[in-house]
Amino acid sequence: MVMRTETAPENQRDRSKPRDVANGGVPELGHAIGAGRPSMSNVLPERELSVEAVMKMAGDILWPESRDEQPAQFDDMEGERAREYSLLAMLLRRPPDAAALNRIAKLRGDATPLGLAHLALSQEAGNTSTENIEREYFALFIGIGRGELLPYASYYLTGFLNERPLARLREDLHAHGIECTEGQAEPEDHAATLCEIMAGMASGQFPITVGMQQRFFEKHLASCIGRFFADLENAESADFYRQVGALGRIFLETETEAFRLPTRAQAANREDT
Repeated sequence: MVMRTETAPENQRDRSKPRDVANGGVPELGHAIGAGRPSMSNVLPERELSVEAVMKMAGDILWPESRDEQPAQFDDMEGERAREYSLLAMLLRRPPDAAALNRIAKLRGDATPLGLAHLALSQEAGNTSTENIEREYFALFIGIGRGELLPYASYYLTGFLNERPLARLREDLHAHGIECTEGQAEPEDHAATLCEIMAGMASGQFPITVGMQQRFFEKHLASCIGRFFADLENAESADFYRQVGALGRIFLETETEAFRLPTRAQAANREDT
């Protein structure tokens, strides 16, 4: 699964040639963060992005010491957001392998709700195995016929798959110059894909404004993916993924509140004037 991006300024971008965003691909965020926010003059016109990039980015979350290697000009808050979204995307896209599980078991946290959610996920990772998580993932998201949960925005908004919310999402992605490559197995409204897109926005890989990012979040994630994470937290088949659900729910609640802060609201208002 691969996605490409073009970084031409909005008023110069050829709308007939949208950027491609993979269903399993977030920007090569390890490199993107290492390079800071892309500018119009110093990035390649195209960059291939893959599922492996999501794994690498999530590894940067799990090994906090690697953050010291990031340049000072990168916005620390946006970097934290990108890493959190990437971790959630990685865990929703596929069950973690042994190396990823070992790193998750070393996650750090603090006394904040999000920090405590990290610690709970870390503890659960240390008490389980990849085999258990693979069985859990299958029961939750694949199943015989279907899994316990359907992690799609359309389903949460309408009760059906591939409905109007997916069409609206595709329209908005196209408006931002982001488009899925052909042959992707999952539609764009999969929870993992939406987290990957938000990671690309937060990292600056997709050069959009704060106001655009807020509107995308409120329209396509806050209205439904928070409910998915709450369901995952309470799913009958969930043990390890119960903590993933709690982490996702708390993080999206944090995002919702953060977008309401005066600094972000003021930035969005300036962009709209």
